[in-house]
Amino acid sequence: MSDLTEAAMSTARSYAEFAAREAHRSSPAYAELSVAVARDPGVLTLLDSLPPAKRQPNLLYAVVTYLGGPVTSAPPFLDFVRSNWPRIEPEMRTRATQTNEVGRCALLLPVLAALPQPLALLEIGASAGLNLYPDRYAYRYGSFDLGESTVVLDCELTGAPPPTTLPRVGWRAGLDLNPLDITDPDDARWLESLIWPEHHHRRDRLRAAARIAASAPPALHRGDLAEDLPALAAQAPADATLVVFHTSVLYQVPSDRLSAFSDCVRDLPGHWISVEGPATVAFDGLPDPPDETLFNVLALDGRPLAWAHPHGQGLHWFA
Repeated sequence: MSDLTEAAMSTARSYAEFAAREAHRSSPAYAELSVAVARDPGVLTLLDSLPPAKRQPNLLYAVVTYLGGPVTSAPPFLDFVRSNWPRIEPEMRTRATQTNEVGRCALLLPVLAALPQPLALLEIGASAGLNLYPDRYAYRYGSFDLGESTVVLDCELTGAPPPTTLPRVGWRAGLDLNPLDITDPDDARWLESLIWPEHHHRRDRLRAAARIAASAPPALHRGDLAEDLPALAAQAPADATLVVFHTSVLYQVPSDRLSAFSDCVRDLPGHWISVEGPATVAFDGLPDPPDETLFNVLALDGRPLAWAHPHGQGLHWFA
């Protein structure tokens, strides 16, 4: 593979890391595909034609799934990518990993429940807005259950007691460059394509959450996370606590827009909750994570609080 460009070699490393740190324990199929891509010069060269932000494993696998291709075995997957690249490439360029993972509400709940109520929720990178309904889901933190809903979110919790109340939400809105409509069959199909092959419980949960959102659709706005945030935040009721939040979104944002957003959100009233990778939102003095898995950091108003599993299945509070 010595004849690969530096960009292709970087892509190979990212796929190998994805296999080892993200997919290894959670999706044997995606781990196998990622190792195969990392070792395939032809597919790496195809990916090399895309902008760096569009070469990520989750996006490639979701596009192949969306197009009806195989994602559970490496040989047919690689054949499909090579044979169907003219169909895959435009989808990779125009789509984004808008994984509307409602399991992440279990990461947000301990912070949301502790803030002055009622809340005005404003989600950045809202996708179809399913994470704007933390008050309408049920939660299971170990042996502790909270709430009643067709959507039950399981989360391992260490280092702090579980929350004992659900938040009261008086207003909810989302901001996204390309908001999705959960009642649109094609948008719903794309969201399902983003779910990993073995995660049948997440697929069932997505469908149940979609029914909740469709019964009272959220106000989703198309716009830039910094430029259009102040005007949308100004629409929040004055008698509610504004909470601007985002989960696994900012890694897709160019550095100049990321800096502008950080400046903007810090100037708003209310609170700011982030659940992002430590390589995207950096903090000094973080403790070692529980294991070698790729963790996100839950933070409130720029203060890190806990290690968070990417799909919301675990939350480990700092001492």
